[in-house]
Amino acid sequence: MINKELIEKAFEDRSLLNDEQVQQAIKQTIASLDKGEIRVCEKNGDTWQTNQWIKKAIILYFPICNTKTMKLNDFEFADKIDTKKDYLNQGVRCVPLAIARYGSFLAKGVIMMPSYVNIGAYVDSGTMVDTWATVGSCAQIGKNVHLAGGVGIGGVLEPVGANPVIIEDHCFIGSRCIVVEGVRVCEGSVLGANTVITQSTKIIDVSADEPKYYKAFVPKNSVVIPGSYTKHFSCGDFNMNCALIIGQRKDSTDKKTSLNQALREFNVDI
Repeated sequence: MINKELIEKAFEDRSLLNDEQVQQAIKQTIASLDKGEIRVCEKNGDTWQTNQWIKKAIILYFPICNTKTMKLNDFEFADKIDTKKDYLNQGVRCVPLAIARYGSFLAKGVIMMPSYVNIGAYVDSGTMVDTWATVGSCAQIGKNVHLAGGVGIGGVLEPVGANPVIIEDHCFIGSRCIVVEGVRVCEGSVLGANTVITQSTKIIDVSADEPKYYKAFVPKNSVVIPGSYTKHFSCGDFNMNCALIIGQRKDSTDKKTSLNQALREFNVDI
């Protein structure tokens, strides 16, 4: 049983990091994260709850670890956190030059092309993290998700109260998309290439007669492409980036349908 109270106290008083029991509680938390026994964020009904004490433990893990040299053939690194190991027994395919940090969780069936998964992240079964995609600290990636080439999923450790990015099951995140700042992309959604969504990005559903606006939330089965809208400034009118929901994936559509196939249904060329 992890002593959460010790972690909370140490977060407020860093002098307690010298205490062996405190260090043990922190290390036990990271080990449990690495095995998927606990996770930073959990779904509760239709909402997600962030376990802030786990984020605090991750932050406290860095000062109790020493920087050391790590070597892989001709590659050399200097870091405080080990990389994950024993992929074969975990049922994870890890292509050379892919790196997942200790304290992240990769479920059975995950495929990592040359990519990066940071501490605290949770990547569920059947998901592909494609070439040069990054999964930031504490990000939550669902089952059978495809993070295409160059996708950037933002991480979050501080401020402690901030929520992580959540990509739910069966989503397809197109090449060079950026999803950051605690944005939630709901189950089955498709993001077209180069879509950027932050906390302040306008997400506009343009599939009906009247537009509907969202912030930091992409509804279930949405098909999303990059867009722009005009904003007036004192020196003139300029286009601002936004994300456009152009329709919904059909229930009859295979959950593994590619991005291009989903977009073809709406006659969109991305």
